Amino acid sequence: MPILTIESTCDETAAAVINDDGTVLGECIATQELLHEKFRGVVPEIAARAHVERILPVIDTAIKKAGVKPSDLSAIAVADRPGLAGSLLVGVVAAKALALAWNKPLVAINHLHAHLYACQLAVDVPVYPCIGLVVSGGHTSLYHCTSPLDLEYLGGTIDDAAGEAFDKVAAMLSLGFPGGPAVSALAASGNPKAYDFPRSMIHKPNFDFSFSGLKTAVRYAIVGPGQTDFSKLKLADQTKADVCASFEAAVVDVLVNKSRKAVQKYDVKRLIVGGGVAANRKLRDGLQSAADSVGFDLTIAPMNLCTDNAVMGAIALEKIKRGEFASYDLDVTPGLQRGF
Repeated sequence: MPILTIESTCDETAAAVINDDGTVLGECIATQELLHEKFRGVVPEIAARAHVERILPVIDTAIKKAGVKPSDLSAIAVADRPGLAGSLLVGVVAAKALALAWNKPLVAINHLHAHLYACQLAVDVPVYPCIGLVVSGGHTSLYHCTSPLDLEYLGGTIDDAAGEAFDKVAAMLSLGFPGGPAVSALAASGNPKAYDFPRSMIHKPNFDFSFSGLKTAVRYAIVGPGQTDFSKLKLADQTKADVCASFEAAVVDVLVNKSRKAVQKYDVKRLIVGGGVAANRKLRDGLQSAADSVGFDLTIAPMNLCTDNAVMGAIALEKIKRGEFASYDLDVTPGLQRGF
């Protein structure tokens, strides 16, 4: 019997109906990019209000595409952590209401663990045990994963996430929102060695990350110390491309280096990577080069499952197998919290 999965952790409202063998029967995603574009970043209150407007139509569309009825569902799963508080609440309240109305069990999903599970959905062989890298707009974390649900947190960002740094650099250069794809596109014509940006914490023995200093280094490179007004910034197109390429190279170097060290330290044979920044071509190439050099397998989530979606909520099937269900008093756990 299929399950209904719901995703509303940030600015994507998504739902999917997934069979017990992982087959996607129907899905729907409503993006909010146009709502946040003029603010050059996600505005939590706007995101929450948009989720309220879209959550039921998105769920209804996914169910209709799947060709099922509510009575056909075996459970309802929803991401309850981590993310924006208001956004999470909309999804969790909708899931609890439908679970109660349709008399279905409720399953709580960890959004970050689901990003990694998207890798398992892409291949026919088991990806666990492995090292897992989640790299997204809000999170940059490394895990030692012995199963889809048994993950040891190794380290993560102590300030900005990699994706957040991409968005902020894009805002400085007036490249629009979302910033990651815009920076990467411009970087393709730039010189990655034009600026010697810092690789923060790359030589530290732990698995923590820091991208705030890199973001500040970019700001100083384009406007100088103490300057915050980017509205009158006039940079040549090639200069912008060089800044983007050098910034992207710094981020990729840190992510690849830390991931490689984790694989070697825990003596596993595979690295899996999920999250929006996992769609970055330079990162994919860098990780593949490390895999070829060291000798481990690399599985990166498919492009369509890198950004937030409800299909990766299929991890709920693993929880159902264990009999791990949530109660109707399920609450959200928002924000960046180390240890997820």
